[in-house]
Amino acid sequence: MGGGARMKWEELTSPKLGAIDRNTPVVLNIGAIEQHGGHLPLVTDALIGRHFTDRIDAALGEEVLVVPQIPICCSHHHMDFPGTLTVRHETLLAYLTDVLESIVAHGFRNIVLFNSHGGNLAIGQVALEKFGNAHPEVEIFMLTWWRIAAEALAELQESEFGGIGHACEFETSLVQLIAPDLIDPAAQIDQLAIHAFEWAAADLLRAPRASHHQTMHQLTNGTGVSGCSSKASALKGQAISDVVTRAAVDMLRDIARSNAEPADPG
Repeated sequence: MGGGARMKWEELTSPKLGAIDRNTPVVLNIGAIEQHGGHLPLVTDALIGRHFTDRIDAALGEEVLVVPQIPICCSHHHMDFPGTLTVRHETLLAYLTDVLESIVAHGFRNIVLFNSHGGNLAIGQVALEKFGNAHPEVEIFMLTWWRIAAEALAELQESEFGGIGHACEFETSLVQLIAPDLIDPAAQIDQLAIHAFEWAAADLLRAPRASHHQTMHQLTNGTGVSGCSSKASALKGQAISDVVTRAAVDMLRDIARSNAEPADPG
């Protein structure tokens, strides 16, 4: 993957930003600051989100524009654990919408929400539909890192069903790659999620047949861990990072290409 000039919104001067092609995809990460068991830092989801947007920026250079991350999002289901920060769904929707309105006011027409937290999926979809309906001139997308390369990620999983969820094989592998000094290895445990109904069971790559609300405390027997961190490694983290980055880069290039092509007059 190529690269070029780094394109972080906040690092550009106003005239330089003003000269950017308005078809350039604008990428905004929505993350989380919340508990990740005893071994991973509170910043895990935000850290992973920044990792991927940094890699996207490095790979695509002037082909993409990265907006400052929104690190604190919807984590109320983790509030039984110390350190979790959260906002109401309505607060995130309003704040996120205001940021998107600012981006569109500057003329950008392709917006990509890059999601790195499961608790943002529902409200992210609401934001996508609400903003998209209000701005038919804008193309808006949401990419969630563990979904955009699900088939390739499934080939990397070594744990059983449920081994990838939260503070798990995949998240622990990524933090081992990105910031191993933030991990407390002595506190690592394996804990599969406890679902009240078999048909509500899920993990990162496999959706449930029906939704059932449980707090993270209920789901993890009070541990804050849903998955098997014992299967994690920095080498696996690199493999995860590579397949997700490739998928994101391909999608972003598709977005840029489709909007650069002239409309079919027929």
